[in-house]
Amino acid sequence: MTLLLSWIGKDSRKTSSVYIASDSRFSWNPTKRYDYGRKVFALKKSPDILGYCGDVLYPTIILNQILEMDNDGLLFPTNTKNIERINIVFEEITKRFDTYPVDIAMRNSLEIIHISRDNEVDFICYVYSWKRENGWSKTEHIIPESSDKVIILGSGKDEFFDRYLRYYNGNNGKTSRAIFQCLCHTLLEIKDLQCGGSPQLVGLYNRFNGKNFGVVYNNKRYYLGKEVSISENLNRIEWRNELFERYDGSKLKILEGAQKQPNDLKPLRSESLYLHKEKNNGGGEKNA
Repeated sequence: MTLLLSWIGKDSRKTSSVYIASDSRFSWNPTKRYDYGRKVFALKKSPDILGYCGDVLYPTIILNQILEMDNDGLLFPTNTKNIERINIVFEEITKRFDTYPVDIAMRNSLEIIHISRDNEVDFICYVYSWKRENGWSKTEHIIPESSDKVIILGSGKDEFFDRYLRYYNGNNGKTSRAIFQCLCHTLLEIKDLQCGGSPQLVGLYNRFNGKNFGVVYNNKRYYLGKEVSISENLNRIEWRNELFERYDGSKLKILEGAQKQPNDLKPLRSESLYLHKEKNNGGGEKNA
């Protein structure tokens, strides 16, 4: 299963950002698992992001196809509105599903989050759900009025939510960083072994289209669940660390001039959100 969540960041005037994040673990049973699976997607030709939990094979197939259709300009007509794109993606996901071997290839459920933006501030969120007993459904989830979660899904949602309440009521409550810190904290200490691996992150700002982020987690670089080694092109993308600080992916340290994001609820385990800070006073590849 998965820990999958979405949230918004809001400044004094408007919603400024929306994110979807997840863990990276595919699991077949308590001992058979793979910690580098992709679960979140950002469309580069349109302001849309998606993520899934539940069954793995079908969304891996269909969402990668949707991603490539968008990259090649085949998915949406010109100037479509956000609700039109919601309807198009839902149709693409479901229209050939009757030919899929559900009985042998599907788990009992699948959920896909789709967040889409129109203009600069009109964000909408829908969840496409499939359940063995009643098939597909499409449900809108309200975008909150302040920086907060939109929805939490997956087998790890209860552990996340219990910890999230402490973050929400803490000094950094009602901020994007609190939610992402809570996700990283949860993955470090989670008891549900169906969840694990690194966090992965996609987002939408007020302008531009979907965006993939690199994540520095336990002093290693990850991109959409995959560990990334040193490369001269690392800073072609935007990086965040476990504190949600803007990070230099090549030097493994906070970007010059970036705002620090403290965490008063750091994990108990030694491989905590602060481990890389203790090791990385001078930065550099030796800590990767």
